[in-house]
Amino acid sequence: MLTVLEIIKKTTDFLAGKKVESPRLSAEWLVGQALGLRRMQLYMQFERLLSEPELERIRPLVRRRAAREPLQYILGETEFCGLKLKCDRRALIPRPETEYLVELILARFSPTEAANVLDLGTGTGALALALAQALPTARVMAVDASPDALALAQENAGSTGLSGRVTFLLSDWYAAVPPGERFDLIVSNPPYLSGEEVAAAMPEVRDFEPHSALLGSDDGSGDLQQILRDAGNWLVPGGLIALETGPDHHAALRIVSQSLGFEGFESKTDLTGRDRYVFARSRVPAV
Repeated sequence: MLTVLEIIKKTTDFLAGKKVESPRLSAEWLVGQALGLRRMQLYMQFERLLSEPELERIRPLVRRRAAREPLQYILGETEFCGLKLKCDRRALIPRPETEYLVELILARFSPTEAANVLDLGTGTGALALALAQALPTARVMAVDASPDALALAQENAGSTGLSGRVTFLLSDWYAAVPPGERFDLIVSNPPYLSGEEVAAAMPEVRDFEPHSALLGSDDGSGDLQQILRDAGNWLVPGGLIALETGPDHHAALRIVSQSLGFEGFESKTDLTGRDRYVFARSRVPAV
């Protein structure tokens, strides 16, 4: 019989041989998942001997990770801005870069501000739910063109206790948004990778995450430009649009923004220094 620590070490070596990133971390999460233990509990049971039924629960999880399935899909959940979200192949895995987008947005809004918010391409619901939690008087609408992704977002709204705070709508960008709606904030993390970028991505991304949520039209910037071009029809005067982008899209988006009369265009980097976010405001008419 092998101990918990011995299995973790063997799993780490096996995953490293499959070129899995952070193999020890994956090993600990997988063994903990199979045994129903949090990582801290796992550390306290390193010398525990594992039974054959317990090993049988561990093996299929390890095989899935060795095949480069994302750890979040295997665990079935991930954390985003303090929210525990269900995570599966219906939508992209929420990432730290998008958590930072939430931080940048919240620096521009008061927690007591009764903002009207639209999240385009909500996926798991991460952005909409994080903003609903942080802005308790805001009214949030979240749309997605994928019925599967929208169902996942609604499940996450229920599990986080935020169902009453977010309205979900099946819509291809703005297409089904009620015509009379106007928003103080439009936020989106749309598909923005080119075909070449998707093909060159890690297997976890290329082979498991939905390509419809990764692959942007044209050179990857087509959806970003469409969202920006139409935003003026939906923003209140002085309303903010906030986009997560690829690093090569900012010059084109600046030109589009200026041609549409948006004000205060900002290009912001992520925590690694890469151009990642674009902010702009709709024009306030002169009095």
